[in-house]
Amino acid sequence: MHYFKYLLLTLFAFATFSLVSSAQATDYHVDQNPPYQNIGDVPWATIEAGDRVFIHWRATPYKEKWVINAVGTEADPIHVIGVNGPQGQQPVIDGNGATTVPGVNFWNERRGLIKIGGSNTPSNNLPEHIIIENLELRSARPPYQFTNDNGQTESYANNAASLYVEIGAHITFKNNTIKDSGNGIFIGANGGQTQDILIQGNYIYDNGIENRIFEHNTYTAAIGIVYENNRFGPLRAGAGGNNLKDRSAGLVVRNNWIEGGNRQLDLVDAEDSSVLVNHPSYDTTHVYGNVLMESDGQGNSQILHYGGDSGTTSDYRKGDLYFYNNTIISTRTGNTTLMRLSTNDETAHVFNNVYYGTASGSSLALIDGNGSVNMQHNWFKTDWQDCHCSPSGSITDMGNNLTGATPGFTDFNAENWLPMAGSDIADNGMQPMVDVLPDHAVTRQYKKHQTNEARPVSGSMDIGAFEFCGAVSCDLIFADGFE
Repeated sequence: MHYFKYLLLTLFAFATFSLVSSAQATDYHVDQNPPYQNIGDVPWATIEAGDRVFIHWRATPYKEKWVINAVGTEADPIHVIGVNGPQGQQPVIDGNGATTVPGVNFWNERRGLIKIGGSNTPSNNLPEHIIIENLELRSARPPYQFTNDNGQTESYANNAASLYVEIGAHITFKNNTIKDSGNGIFIGANGGQTQDILIQGNYIYDNGIENRIFEHNTYTAAIGIVYENNRFGPLRAGAGGNNLKDRSAGLVVRNNWIEGGNRQLDLVDAEDSSVLVNHPSYDTTHVYGNVLMESDGQGNSQILHYGGDSGTTSDYRKGDLYFYNNTIISTRTGNTTLMRLSTNDETAHVFNNVYYGTASGSSLALIDGNGSVNMQHNWFKTDWQDCHCSPSGSITDMGNNLTGATPGFTDFNAENWLPMAGSDIADNGMQPMVDVLPDHAVTRQYKKHQTNEARPVSGSMDIGAFEFCGAVSCDLIFADGFE
């Protein structure tokens, strides 16, 4: 009896504490009205778990920049939310001519518009559980300048980013428009302390620096990072960077639309972090459900690079790339290569992909020379090549690969990559390999643009990123929104 009384008192005390804790959280509304007419009016040095900062749209962009270095919780994250204008306009945070908000002091101001982690004021060692959502973030790059926290004018670094994570855990960037910066998003591993990153439903394009190859639409390194439902567009004209460049352990790239860039995907070694290199998840990468589009004149003819680029081959990924249910389109007039595996220690498991180019089939190659590829249930254009070279790696045909003149898309010109009924890519796929289940089953598909939907069940699985669904033939399990 005493035990149950104690238990009830404990539960009551916990519930009371939770209510008090939630009651202490503050909502800040940055709009036309006092007391928060500017982003800098929010007390960024003292925000805490559960606080929400609503930044309302206005006709003129906000020209302010700041650091978030606070600790939220899973139940009560720190949430920065853009509130749309009357025609659905996202609030704009513009780095060109921005001023650092008062009350904070942090280093590497030249590196970002919004920075997470790494400051004297506030002085947390590891910011956690932070969500940044529904903002347009732009123009953190040279020759643009800003006013720093000492009132001095500085120019942005080439590798400045709209969103710069120096250190942080459990960070989400969701439904933002990210453009016109050196890097759209830059995330540093910081000795493996940066963990659990979700990049979801953003529109990321028009980043990079002219005549340079070192800045990208995104450039990330963390333990545990997921890209999903994002729309990636081309980089800035003249920029030579990649679209999505990553050096993480435990990388998942699923259900994205990735168009343009020197390469669409550059998945290389964690060159400055032995913690990541030695992490158990470092040698397993999942890329599935994506649309990867290579246009003529976009730079490197390879769609994907997996392994490493530092030259220290002992640090290369040297593991398993699971590459499946992707739709790859090339409109290059010359050669295209699907993937470059850096060494023969990298293995790609390639299944259920459709790989189509508008040039002749002989212009399409599978590998660049190295690595091991196990392939099955893919569709290739007739006369495709193993390599535009004499490969030192190996390709193992495990069966059920198809070739043809066209795969049978619903409307190529409208970029509608759904299979037509009865096409080669309908019902000719396989269920995902046991090695990727259950966490990476193909249950969702990309929906234009920046969201997803349930992938319908219609006979056998289709090849590619999308599933044909006839009026009668499939179970209607569609559900808009994120999984």
